[in-house]
Amino acid sequence: MIQKKYRYPSVLTIAGFDGSGGAGIQADIKTISALGCYATSVLTALPIQNTTGVKSIFSIPEEIVEKQLQTILEDIFPDAVKIGMVHTPKLVEIMVGKLKEFPPLAIVFDPVMVATSGHQLIENNTIQTIIKQLFPLADVITPNLDEAEILAGMNIETVKEMKIAGKKIMQLGCKSVLLKGGHLKTKQLTSLYFLPDGSIESFEFPKYETNNTHGSGCTLSSAIASYLAQGKSLLEAVSLGQKYIHQAIFQGKDVSIGNGNGPVNHFFNPQKLIKNEMDR
Repeated sequence: MIQKKYRYPSVLTIAGFDGSGGAGIQADIKTISALGCYATSVLTALPIQNTTGVKSIFSIPEEIVEKQLQTILEDIFPDAVKIGMVHTPKLVEIMVGKLKEFPPLAIVFDPVMVATSGHQLIENNTIQTIIKQLFPLADVITPNLDEAEILAGMNIETVKEMKIAGKKIMQLGCKSVLLKGGHLKTKQLTSLYFLPDGSIESFEFPKYETNNTHGSGCTLSSAIASYLAQGKSLLEAVSLGQKYIHQAIFQGKDVSIGNGNGPVNHFFNPQKLIKNEMDR
């Protein structure tokens, strides 16, 4: 038997497809790779989309998603999991049931409900199943304001309202919540991280004049998962993940790709795959 010395920190992304390359599973793989981790993937849906919006969505049969997940988990067991588009109750149940069969994992859930273009991407009857089954499993969920308004059942137009909404979402059974404030009509970007101990960390960044933010939520959640896979704490992973997406937006803000909302620059500072010594 060949003796091997190293392994890469591995991140599994469970998400939908984006043929334009800026969001979904493509953005996840780019992010995970750029941060020095090894990416594996399970495809949940096939949206037909480009930078101008989603044209239609085709489901992947649930049994195929389950077989994908089983096959990856039994061979390349990840250090962290990022979950994105989960659009049917049955798919949620399959995913949660399968993940519970294996040792506990660091899980980041990006509740993909609304695309950057404003298109709703999730079936309404799926939301309650997600709240009951997936929220308690995830270490952190990362809703944007559109998604937070759905989850909290309120309009959000100020940082004060973000705090109220975040507390409401935490009461749904979440371990922690990163509420992204990029849609606020302010000169700076404010995000709030609601920690398991009840405290709130505020993060502020300059806001850039650009529409190249397609897939920014996918990218952020994958970055957090990548840092968790590297052994960072939740708070550190959330902080580093936001710094990464902020720079990815800045470095790609003036680039022309497509006729709509362009992608961020995932590879502004690519890292080599991290080599961790294997336990003997």
